[in-house]
Formats: sequence, structure tokens, C-alpha cells
Amino acid sequence: MKKILLGFLFFIYGIYSYGQFDTTKTNVIGSYLTDDARIHISDSITSEGKKLYNSEIASWYGTDIFVQQFKDGVNNIGGYFSYPDYSSETCLFYSKGDSPLVLGTTTFDSSFNLKNVIFNGTKRNLTPHEAEIWQLRTAAQEEIKKDTSFFLSYRGTTFNLIPFIEDDSKILYILTGTTRTDVVYVGNDYLLKFDSRNNLISHKRLHANIIPLPVNKKVKKNDVGNVHIHLPETGDFITATDICTFMLNEKVAKWKQQMVVSEHFMSIWNCESNSLIILPTGR
Repeated sequence: MKKILLGFLFFIYGIYSYGQFDTTKTNVIGSYLTDDARIHISDSITSEGKKLYNSEIASWYGTDIFVQQFKDGVNNIGGYFSYPDYSSETCLFYSKGDSPLVLGTTTFDSSFNLKNVIFNGTKRNLTPHEAEIWQLRTAAQEEIKKDTSFFLSYRGTTFNLIPFIEDDSKILYILTGTTRTDVVYVGNDYLLKFDSRNNLISHKRLHANIIPLPVNKKVKKNDVGNVHIHLPETGDFITATDICTFMLNEKVAKWKQQMVVSEHFMSIWNCESNSLIILPTGR
């Protein structure tokens, strides 16, 4: 009994001593978490989810603005990515080829107020940091192409790639987007980790399945949101990718909250305050 108790205390100490909780970790210790530990996990997942959201909303707005401003046609467009720069977020479009040029950038402040957007259509070389992100994104695209049995695509969906380079860490999230207006998807999302030379170290599915969430623009008075279930393979908690998807769609869908239920926990995302509560289910 003493060994079990000591092991539990060391685990809780580990959560705090290592700072941020690994938001992709599954089935940590069942339902045995203190209130403080649950709050810490909730804060970590929320922070990662909002980081993903900032990148994706910059890409959404940035694409619309770039299409309006870019006058040279679409034939030379190779792709896009977004990246943070202190308190701003930049969406960058680049040309085709092995040595792409920047075709245009759209920069947002932390409010993402479209009145404060700065668009720059000057063609230029990628900065060293931008070149690193492009190389990471390109490496991920190659992995997707060569392993179609792992990276599953579905009709009416697209892959959205979200790269991050922080210190010595190179990671890339993949979300499944939709081409439809009446449904969004959670699940079929992935996390890839690369070494400094963009060799794949690991990849994992963040959900064990793909889950459609209806977008009803005419919401009934008593409707508050949706519930989806996390299988044991997905893990105990809501994922950062769940939060990103909820934040991207909650205003249009007029959701008030979203709930994620696992074997041991219920995660409740408040769509109006963009805040998370994690509660034990008592099972």
C-alpha cells in the first residue's frame, strides 16, 4: 500500500515539476486525480488548444484576404502556413517549387480584429525560420502521401496541417476539415514529431475514430451543444484538437457547450467563455 501511495505522489509531483502536462497523453491514472491536478491538466490542454486555434483562424482569415489581394492567378501558389511571432500571428502563402518565394503575408494581432490586419504582397525569399516551417510542412506532406493506410482520408474532408517549431521541438498537428456547411468533424487527427533534420520520429492518432458534429444554424431554445465519446484508445480527456475545432465553429453553429465523455472523466467546454472544466464521472 505504501509503495502505491508513494508512486501516486511521485506522479502528481511529476505533473507539476515538469510544468506543462503532455496534452496527447492517454489514460494517465484512471480517475485518481486531485482537484489541483485536474485544473492543471485542464489549463495545459486549453493552452494548447488555443494555440492551435490561433494558427487555424489566421489561416482561415489569411486565405480569404490573400485570395482577394493576390492578382497573379492561382497557378503558382504552392501552399500556405501560419506561425506565431510574439503577440501576432502571420499567414504566409508561398510559390510552387523546391525553392519557394513568399507570395504574400497577412499578419493579425492577438484580437484577430480584421480592422487591424496588415497585408504585405511583396514577393521575397523565406526567412530562415519560415524556411524551416516550410521544410517541416513538406516533410509531413510526404509522410501523408506514402502512408495512406495510417493517414485516412474521407469524402468531403481535407487535411489541415499545423506546424510548430519551438526551441528544439518540431511537431505538426493534422486536423480533418470539412468541405460541407452542415457538419464539422472531430477526430481523424494526428500528431507528428520530427527531429532537427525533419526525419519522422513518431506519429500517433489523437482519436481512434472520426465523429461528425451537426451545424444547425437554427438552434432550438433548449439545445446547448453536443456530446461525443472518447474510447479508451483516445484517452481520458478532451484533446487540444477538440478545443481548436470547437472554437473555430462555435459561433456559426451557435453552440453553448460541448462535452467529451470518457471512462473516467467528463470534459465540458464552455463555448461562450472558451473555458474548460474536467470532472470525474465516478465510474
